[in-house]
Amino acid sequence: MAPVHPWHPHAGAEPAVRTLDRREGPHGEVVLRRRDPAGAAPGAADPVYEIIANGCFLMDTSDGRSERLLVDAALGALPPDRPHPSVLIGGLGVGFSLARAAAEPRWGRIAVAEREAAVIDWHRDGPLATVSGPALTDPRTAVLHTDLLAHLRTDAAQHPYDALCLDIDNGPDWTVTDDNDTLYSPAGLAACRAALTDGGVLAVWSAQPSPAFERALENAGFGGVRTEEIPVARGVPDVVHLALRSA
Repeated sequence: MAPVHPWHPHAGAEPAVRTLDRREGPHGEVVLRRRDPAGAAPGAADPVYEIIANGCFLMDTSDGRSERLLVDAALGALPPDRPHPSVLIGGLGVGFSLARAAAEPRWGRIAVAEREAAVIDWHRDGPLATVSGPALTDPRTAVLHTDLLAHLRTDAAQHPYDALCLDIDNGPDWTVTDDNDTLYSPAGLAACRAALTDGGVLAVWSAQPSPAFERALENAGFGGVRTEEIPVARGVPDVVHLALRSA
């Protein structure tokens, strides 16, 4: 997990950054911050909201292309004989993935597993409702306040999904908390596979490519393992790892 990076101003002026909420949860501290463009008059430009977990930058509302591609790539990888597939999104985050899924009429059941109550509150009653508001009221959507791995091993194993879209870390090599490593372990990937229908797809967002994770997916019994890149302004591309549960 990368440390919170300093702002790089474009015209020598720094933006106004305010902490809107700070909470201590079962897995550490989570913070919601608002960043207003430097020199902008109130209401003249959209603010950027940031989520910080345990002092590390997790995600913000400045872009969202990779979070949307996560959902689009999963849908595109599914067999065409599933007119209304179900999807589980691991991590609510700033809401881009959920909003993308709810905007697509081809999806059927849409569930989101989020373990931080604060994040859910920021969407239901806070500023992140600007991203996820319509999706939260969609009758297909269910927001589950639960640990993702626990859900995979219980309810999801009994009622599997056609697609799993995971965006809870900066990637399998860069986790938010140490216990998240379990999700990408052989046991965690086995739980992901068991929570998928035959032919279902696992899509995992990452801040960088991971050949080791591709090998782990293959070793866990997934087929069709591949990686899609999403160009970013600076540095290596974001990626989405895709893998299929063979029938």
